[in-house]
Amino acid sequence: MISKKSIEDVEVEGKKILMRSDFNVPLESGRVRDDTRIKAAVPTIQSLINRGARVVLASHLGRPGGEPKPELKMNPVADRLALILGRPVHKIDSVAGPEVNKKVVEMQEGEVLILENLRFEKGEEKNDPQFARLLAEPFDLFVNDAFGTAHRAHASTAGVASFLPAVAGLLMKKEIEELSRCLNDPARPLTAIIGGAKVSGKINVIRRFLDLADNLLLGGGMANTFLVADGFTLGDSFYEEEMVEEAADLLDESEESGCCLLLPVDLAVTKELKTGSSFKNLSPEEVEEGGKAVDIGPETVALFGDIIADAAMIVWNGPMGVFEVPPFDSGTAGVAAAIAGSEAYSVVGGGDLVAALEGLGLTEKINFISTGGGATLEFWEGKELPGIAVLQDK
Repeated sequence: MISKKSIEDVEVEGKKILMRSDFNVPLESGRVRDDTRIKAAVPTIQSLINRGARVVLASHLGRPGGEPKPELKMNPVADRLALILGRPVHKIDSVAGPEVNKKVVEMQEGEVLILENLRFEKGEEKNDPQFARLLAEPFDLFVNDAFGTAHRAHASTAGVASFLPAVAGLLMKKEIEELSRCLNDPARPLTAIIGGAKVSGKINVIRRFLDLADNLLLGGGMANTFLVADGFTLGDSFYEEEMVEEAADLLDESEESGCCLLLPVDLAVTKELKTGSSFKNLSPEEVEEGGKAVDIGPETVALFGDIIADAAMIVWNGPMGVFEVPPFDSGTAGVAAAIAGSEAYSVVGGGDLVAALEGLGLTEKINFISTGGGATLEFWEGKELPGIAVLQDK
């Protein structure tokens, strides 16, 4: 079990705090389109300012590639955060150096400042120690609350911890606790549901839950690869040819694991992947040349639903089909509805599923939704995440 110090374990009054947040939010016409990630950081910010800290926020936004891009400045984030907090949020056009140092020294207790986009600096993604030292220079404490970037060894997630004591924010603390619970103390039966397009990015997570879960349900494009490994041809469906042998090995391993691994028993098959396309629900052996399997079918939704209904804990990562192209969102919607209606404790592993659940209006029915995508997967794989590893142990 990972046990790291958080802001609850340290004195912050009067301290100058560098807080790494994940404000990588979608923008539209210079405004924040979705402020979910900004709101997720508010409890930590509020706790720090209520306790008399001077809070300086740092985040990346988009992929500027180490060069300033006017359209990726942090101003819209600062404006939205000020609205949410109901207090001024000062913005500075620098990331580190004399201008930032002067501004931080002038701050009063309880004030909030946001730095310019971290990735305007080449040293950020390179985890350049000189840039990390410059970034850390005016501060007394580093607080990492950006779980979504914890799997990256960047200057602002790992490097600064060489120069400052580092602790978790409240969001980071919650992520560690909830995701660890799935691995170390799961309620039984534990059902893991893994979807998405590719097996290659999730092979280690599948193997981990094959060892850990009571049931493992596979959907999405990645299930096609397993079905091909199981002997089906699937017409013109997407699958990863280079992963078929690995998928076959996993199917063999499942026979000895004690985990019940289930593949789709029917698929939504179309000839043209576009909104409103006609399709048929077919069993895997019925998919003909020209047909593309792009979602799980109603029999699979019902089968998965029965297992979900009996679960005590559910872990879900990845959609069941091409949910962004209706009507091929029905498999994801069906599984989401089954989880929302179950008695199980449910944990959803970020990424594309968050948008799907928001569109369905079901986020409130899920017990915990991770703010990570790749970070969640790597955590569940058992990898050491750089942004967590550098935090002080309890």
